[in-house]
Amino acid sequence: MPLFRKREKTPAQESRDVSVVSTAVDDSTVSDVLLSALLSGETISREKAMNIPAVSSSVDLISSAVASMPVRLFKYKDEHVVEVKDDVRVSMLNGDTHDTLDGLQMKNALVLDYLLDGNGYCYIQRDGNDVTGLYYVDDQYIAISILDEPIYKTYTIGCGGGMYQPFEFIKLLRNTRDGARGFGITEEVSKALETAFRSMLYQLKMAKTNGNKRGFLKSERRLGQEEINLLKQAWNNLYSTDSEENVVVLNNGIDFKEASNTSVEMQLNETVKNLADQIKDIFHVYPNNFELTFKLAIYPVVKALETALNRDLLLEKEKGKYFFALDVKEIIRANVKERYEAYKLAKECGFMTINEMRREENMNHIEGLDIVDLGLGSVLYNTETHEYYTPNTDTIKTEEDDAVIDGEEGMT
Repeated sequence: MPLFRKREKTPAQESRDVSVVSTAVDDSTVSDVLLSALLSGETISREKAMNIPAVSSSVDLISSAVASMPVRLFKYKDEHVVEVKDDVRVSMLNGDTHDTLDGLQMKNALVLDYLLDGNGYCYIQRDGNDVTGLYYVDDQYIAISILDEPIYKTYTIGCGGGMYQPFEFIKLLRNTRDGARGFGITEEVSKALETAFRSMLYQLKMAKTNGNKRGFLKSERRLGQEEINLLKQAWNNLYSTDSEENVVVLNNGIDFKEASNTSVEMQLNETVKNLADQIKDIFHVYPNNFELTFKLAIYPVVKALETALNRDLLLEKEKGKYFFALDVKEIIRANVKERYEAYKLAKECGFMTINEMRREENMNHIEGLDIVDLGLGSVLYNTETHEYYTPNTDTIKTEEDDAVIDGEEGMT
């Protein structure tokens, strides 16, 4: 039974990888950033990816948005949906998990792992059927042992020297094909991220040299070692970021020849911008269109987390009767004018009562405002007393009156 580990490199190895990339970029033979990224064959790591501003900002936007949504628990009761407010699991998901991470930090960490590595894990501590703690586990400490069976897929989870069953963990998996392990964005689009990372290193190199062009010095006569040392020192001062010198005086017979450059230096800013836009497209983040960002980037993660909670955190006897849902209202809450226009439309269509609107705005309930307009400006329905009032005829009827009338018509 093969073991799978998501991340096998130590921090020291990752540090050495960064050094290797820096050396490759600084090498004069690697003049084209895009080409070097495509030819390197190196898979970018999570740590490198998070050093790219476009990746960091996109991941932070999605993870923070999802983590800030309160988790609610609902149940079906007599064909109605009722919120369960006193469940300990809800308190843990939104507050104290009994771990060092609170509910907000735990959800944020799960979504980060989900996006970048494809796997987010949280251990469920139970005392019988009661949940007593939720403990986030970094996926680098998770080892999946999966039975190579294409239909009846089974696996166990190794962590900290122990073996666990799948139901003992909340598993947030991205693009999974076996229900045990997922694929993160860094793995799926490593070439695009590697290109962005190398471009950033190239830009850093240009900044360190103050943007001065590369080249070489050509002398018509042989220089002595002392002259060479003085010339090298002057040249180092010119390229140093700490030096105030901005000119080098060349003696007679010494000439500066600019090294051949590709179009990368001239188009660096455009390249970096294009890469940033491509990365944001990968994450479906659109800075000027939050509605589209929510629909394509945030909401799929919300549904993935809800599905994981319903599968792993509910008891078997609760499934189908209870469900967890993230409250997205605070994230998609529009401005005051748009909200009030929406409420007006909902009232005119009989979709909401005034008290329901007040609850959405965290305002107190007012007696007598549970009235639904049933249309044509002629019939009002009181949701508390279940009475119909017709202003045109000044009459009040109840649901029992309608039942009696229907019964009499049936007898006739």
